[in-house]
Amino acid sequence: MKDLYGYLFVHFTGEHKDGEQIYFSLSEDGLHWNDLNGGKPVLKSTIGEKGARDPFIIRAVNEKKYWIIATDLRIEAGKGWDVAQHGGSRDILIWESTDLVNWDGPRAATVGVAGSGCVWAPEVIYDKEKEMYMIFFASMTDNKQKIYRTFTKDFSSFTDTELYTESDNHIIDSTIISTKEGYYRYTKDETTKKVKAEFGKDLENSSFKLIVSKALGEMEGVEGPEIFKFNDRDEYCLIVDRYAEGKGYLPMVTNDLSSGEFRVLDESEFDLGENKKRHGGIMTITKDEYDALKKLLVQSN
Repeated sequence: MKDLYGYLFVHFTGEHKDGEQIYFSLSEDGLHWNDLNGGKPVLKSTIGEKGARDPFIIRAVNEKKYWIIATDLRIEAGKGWDVAQHGGSRDILIWESTDLVNWDGPRAATVGVAGSGCVWAPEVIYDKEKEMYMIFFASMTDNKQKIYRTFTKDFSSFTDTELYTESDNHIIDSTIISTKEGYYRYTKDETTKKVKAEFGKDLENSSFKLIVSKALGEMEGVEGPEIFKFNDRDEYCLIVDRYAEGKGYLPMVTNDLSSGEFRVLDESEFDLGENKKRHGGIMTITKDEYDALKKLLVQSN
């Protein structure tokens, strides 16, 4: 896409009052962020479990439209993680917009298979071969966390959900980026509490092979990986949520995804803003989109 200028980060902030709702943050360089709407949620879920975690944003391929999807979950309500995994919502939450500022929603779509205990951290990537959006997420089935997927053209009707990938260990929080050479996938191993990297020529699970990554192998207690390409250079930024330390996201950069190696940024090289950034998604945006969203910053002051 041409004329990319900035970045929009949609995320939640934690298990406190209004923390499990959707917050927006804006950046010109992808490393220094300004919280929008005075640091308050931009979107709130009033349906289902009345919480929205792990939001992810995507722009439509052939029309001026955007969707945000999120986990239907509110841990702050006191249900606990065991119930959340084994007896949680099978829905995803969906918002839709034509300008990034005004949003319709939320509405719920049941995508979890019958008997699954949860639908966590849904993400989307456009499947060029199928000409459909692939929504993938973690679900607990048979006492094991696996990644499932469904396809849609319009975020209103969905194909039957199917198993996408599983491991010997529990896995959650998958994210995928499309590049010229293929697809890179990053997934949290819920057993080792580390993030693993894989590469595939296409989106079918059989295509993906593990990338040995010393940097990721040395990093424990992280989740919610997200990856994006910088607008002005051939460099990528992978961020991981340091949930075990309660520190929020940490960025690391590379100019060669195939190497599996990343340089972890020093605290002096980035500023994530006032709000703690928990699991979310980053979308590159144009100058017009940036300026429209910046009004939310002005209005909040």
